This record gives sequence, C-alpha cells and structure tokens, in this order.
Amino acid sequence: MIDVLVLYYSRHGSTAAMARQIARGIESVAGVQARVRTVPPVSTDTESTGPAVPESGAPYATSNDLRECAGLVLGSPTRFGNMAAALKYFLDGTSDLWLSGSLIGKPAAVFTSTGSLHGGNEATLLSMMLPLLHHGMVLVGLPYSEPALSATTSGGTPYGASHVAGTASKPRVLSRDEIALCQALGKRVAATAVKLAT
Repeated sequence: MIDVLVLYYSRHGSTAAMARQIARGIESVAGVQARVRTVPPVSTDTESTGPAVPESGAPYATSNDLRECAGLVLGSPTRFGNMAAALKYFLDGTSDLWLSGSLIGKPAAVFTSTGSLHGGNEATLLSMMLPLLHHGMVLVGLPYSEPALSATTSGGTPYGASHVAGTASKPRVLSRDEIALCQALGKRVAATAVKLAT
C-alpha cells in the first residue's frame, strides 16, 4: 500500500470539501490510500497560530508526511491570485526535503477554491506549482478527456481542480462537475504514483 498525500489549507471549509473528494479519487485506485493533512493558520507575523493539534478535521502535516508519500495533491483557497500564506509558510519550511531530493520524481497536482468565477483560480494553481517544480516533482493536470472539464459552468481547469465557493453570505457547495474533477485528479495522481513506483 502506498500513500498519496492530500495537503491543504482551508479557512471556510470549501477547500477541505475538495480535499475529501480528491481523497475518494485516490482511494479508487487499488493499492493506494489517501493521507489527508492540513496546515495551521499563521498570524500577521507569519507564525503558526493554531493549537498544536487541530480541534477537528485533518491532522497538521509534518515533513515526514511529504517524505513518506508516493505522490502529493496540494490545495489552497485563492488569496489575490496566490496560495494562502499558511500553505506558503509550510512550504517555505521544506528546504530539508529539497536538499535531500526527497520529492524528486513523485507525481503532484494542485487544487483551489475561489470566491468568484474569475477570482484568480488559475493563477493560484500556477503559484502552487512553482515550489513543486523546484522540488523536482512530476506535475499532473486534468486532460480534456475528462467530460466534466468541458461541461462545467463553475470550477475546473486543465491546471487542476477548482471550485467557485461564492461569498460567506451566499456559499456554494461543490457542483457535480467539480466533484467529478476533484475525484478524477486524485485518481490520476494515484494511478501515476503506482506506475512510477513499479
């Protein structure tokens, strides 16, 4: 059994909902299990502010989660066309993994949730790819052979899964197409991890 890590930050729950669907896609591949982890919020001084153990939801990620995974799916809400500071702060602390080459050759993908249809989702996905490329990971996207990519009227891009979450006063749940694309992304990373592991 190999693990594919689903590592995300979620403030209002939309990115966490995507992570759960991606985990379902991962676990649809024989011999692969999803390891779901999150990161704590950070203060304006860029220091972790969450409790040592989350009160609910996924546990906090460690360097070992990245070191031990056979693949990675990285997710964040959009913050002005970029990943959230909490996820960036965590990734900035992975120099030891870069120095040891621990992530070289492992498959990786990205996902995001935005407040509006044109809220910077593709820019956020691209921003999350940059550290993965520096780590030497093999990026996996969503091809147009996925029917939901052409059918969606909300989230979904070839760069990775996305969700249009709406505003706090008018939140939107994941659409059928967004769920299909989250699961397809998880399945693609898991299947690629199996191929690369053999």
